[in-house]
Amino acid sequence: MSEESEARFARIADAPYAVVDVTGRRTTGRLGKVGEILQRRDLLNLLVRRDLQARYRDSFLGFLWTVIRPLIQFLMYFIVLGQFLRAAEGIDDFAVYLFSGLTLYVFFNDMVFGATGSILQNGGLVKKIYLPREIFPLASIGGAGFMFLVQLGVLLVAAMLFRALPEPAEMLWFFPSVILITIYGLAIGLLLSALNVYLRDIQYLTEVVLMLAMWGAPIVYSWRMVQDVINRFQLPEWVLDVYAANPLTIAVLGFHRAFWGAGTAEDYPSQLGLRMLIAGVVGLVLLVISHRVFTRMQGNFAQEL
Repeated sequence: MSEESEARFARIADAPYAVVDVTGRRTTGRLGKVGEILQRRDLLNLLVRRDLQARYRDSFLGFLWTVIRPLIQFLMYFIVLGQFLRAAEGIDDFAVYLFSGLTLYVFFNDMVFGATGSILQNGGLVKKIYLPREIFPLASIGGAGFMFLVQLGVLLVAAMLFRALPEPAEMLWFFPSVILITIYGLAIGLLLSALNVYLRDIQYLTEVVLMLAMWGAPIVYSWRMVQDVINRFQLPEWVLDVYAANPLTIAVLGFHRAFWGAGTAEDYPSQLGLRMLIAGVVGLVLLVISHRVFTRMQGNFAQEL
């Protein structure tokens, strides 16, 4: 046996045992699951890189598809909806408005959809060794975050070329918008990843719901258009409040404030910051509940897979 192998076995022998209960909770160690995941951050980084490499394996253009895919989607909506159906009327710098909303929505879509199938895709590891199961949805969300950063760079360059950026202070809306959408993406992704192990239709249902969710946020239309429709059909005021309570809607509106300088006060609901704060608190509660459900369901993952 080589000295390197002997040293490795010695380190393993000196490592303390980790006691895990029937629900998959670690009963020893600091910070609970968070500390357990932090101890395996190297593995998390490895899974993120593997996920990114697997997306475009054997592809000639490789990671350029990270930019090409949203650009094609943007051009489709810009030409068909913006020009043919005249959705761009009344929205200055419609190209930047549309692309900023699409960038944040694609990030949310990739987080939720990727996390939903993450446990199934890593079924071999789940059945063979013990790992904190949360690491698989987190790896998918990390991959979505990398792609988001690439698309964000394209958005920033486009906004600069069109001279559409707002004042620097307005660009600070970027941070609460991304934090809010990340909280909900993580909460929903954790919940659906566990449910998908027991009911495989969840991943297909998620794809449909995410497609519909895009039209529930002001991405290809404006907040002002929503108000006009509600006034035209004389709908109750609470309909607008329900629409504004959608966290994806609030996050997209905040993203518009960060990158779309042509907007005025009439293009946003009142007290947008307070709405974000309330949605963030609700999202954190949802995240705690989702993780509790995930923890209770993970005990039978290996058997179900």
